[in-house]
Amino acid sequence: MSRIDEAAAPATSNQSRRKQLTPHSLAFYLDVVMSGTVLGAKPADSPAQVDAILGSDFAENFAGDNSMGRDYGLVEFFWVRESLEHPWEGHHFTLQVHRLTHYGSSIVNEAIRERYGRFGRHLRFDKLQRLLSNRGVCLEDVPDANAPAFTLHWQPASRVSVMAFREREGHRHGHRRHGNDLVGDVHKISSSLTAEQVAWNKARYGPRRTSPA
Repeated sequence: MSRIDEAAAPATSNQSRRKQLTPHSLAFYLDVVMSGTVLGAKPADSPAQVDAILGSDFAENFAGDNSMGRDYGLVEFFWVRESLEHPWEGHHFTLQVHRLTHYGSSIVNEAIRERYGRFGRHLRFDKLQRLLSNRGVCLEDVPDANAPAFTLHWQPASRVSVMAFREREGHRHGHRRHGNDLVGDVHKISSSLTAEQVAWNKARYGPRRTSPA
């Protein structure tokens, strides 16, 4: 996968205004969280539909005959099928945001870089949440098995989830690292997380109710 040139390519006036408002291509993350798609590619799309948008530069992985993933660098798409005779059905996609801390923009798919430009190595959850809130888009907190090391947040309309790296219990230093991640970094963004899955998480990992004495 090629690295981008240091000099940014000329942008249209609309692209320039977007980059001024959302430096380091924050606009990409906003678009994914609000739309539930990657450049228009949906979680339910077929492999051919995703390839038509993101291109053919991917690593392909199989888990048996009925599960497949394609790694496009920053983005991974996953499919399942009932049997070899059935077509692949889209299951979910994940933005592996934490990869940027090590690889930088070189890990980002070319089609995404062409649209949004260069990417910063860290995406701060508080900044993402603030920019979404400014656009009237909320993220709900969802209990999760990965707490307290990570917190999970959900956008109901798009069914996109955001996982952020947090301090482990007993640590109070705001810049403590998890690998190359900083506390407060977005670790990954995924779609789709359904309302039924959120309800299950709340029942399984939410605060326990005590019976009245």
